[in-house]
Amino acid sequence: MDTNMEQKFCQSCGMPLSPEVLGTNADGSKNEDYCMYCYKDGKFLQECTMEEMIEHCAQFVDEVNKGLPQPITKEEYIGQMKMYFPHLKR
Repeated sequence: MDTNMEQKFCQSCGMPLSPEVLGTNADGSKNEDYCMYCYKDGKFLQECTMEEMIEHCAQFVDEVNKGLPQPITKEEYIGQMKMYFPHLKR
């Protein structure tokens, strides 16, 4: 993987994308836009509103905090997602 490549994020849940977590297209090839938790075999794994996705992702705040120098609260994380998610493709 090119180290100069900018970090990509899942266009459904906002998770950082790496080759290990890329979703798959119907033909089995890797999908560059979505993670394996949102997209598999060319289909989205769940239908939900943006608000439902934010609520779902908020439960992983402890995982998010592992990569942050300063931990954030679940409420702060939800606030960040509400600003970020409208810019995602899905």
